[in-house]
Amino acid sequence: MRRVIMRSPVPESQPLLDAETLGIFVRASRTKTGMGIHEAAAFCGVAVGTMQKIEKASGDVKLSSILTVCKMLGISLTIGSRVNS
Repeated sequence: MRRVIMRSPVPESQPLLDAETLGIFVRASRTKTGMGIHEAAAFCGVAVGTMQKIEKASGDVKLSSILTVCKMLGISLTIGSRVNS
């Protein structure tokens, strides 16, 4: 029996200030495509536990894994400086 994926709404673009915000975007992007967490983890090439940690903002996850998941799910990250030059 196939599980029904409940879609999470994709939030408006905003500054990435914490892990919870990232998790919300990752979950919304994953569910928008209709992928379950196991399928998305395989698609992104990360462990299911890594995907769960990112979505729940719990535990430590390697930056390279976060960047890979974001790239594969179509999430763009922007970097800049808050220091006035």
